[in-house]
Amino acid sequence: FQTSLRERVRLLQGTPASTIDAIIRERLQLSPGARELIQAAKAQGLETGVVSGGFTQFTRNLQEMLDLDYAFANTLEIVDGKITGQVLGDIVDANAKADILDLLAISAGTDASHCIAIGDGANDLPMLRKAGVGIAYHAKAVVRAQADFQIRYGGLDTAAHFLGW
Repeated sequence: FQTSLRERVRLLQGTPASTIDAIIRERLQLSPGARELIQAAKAQGLETGVVSGGFTQFTRNLQEMLDLDYAFANTLEIVDGKITGQVLGDIVDANAKADILDLLAISAGTDASHCIAIGDGANDLPMLRKAGVGIAYHAKAVVRAQADFQIRYGGLDTAAHFLGW
């Protein structure tokens, strides 16, 4: 994943950073039920966040839109208004996602077995397995097979029903 991500990011070298803002404005859409799920979690007194193998420019936007407590992702290097083609810092890969879940749990005074994680890809599996409740969302069969619950139809708010909220 790390090598592939770095190769794909290199292809962005020289792209104006404003392109990211345009993508967010014109193309970024929330998954159905995202707002409702976050509202239900917050009503239960839970902290919420996104941990993504994508980029901070997008996750910060999600954090603001949904009033998430946390947002973690990869950081694109931008110099003089252009993407350099480099990623700054550590890559958020499958293991990093699981480690971040551990750190968030510790900061909340608990452990990952008291957390809920939702994911759709193979890079989410370590996090889903580590969480007390792992939910596969419109995921491929390999992810669904290893999750505690799966949402194949409907929106993210379906998770609130699983959890009795």
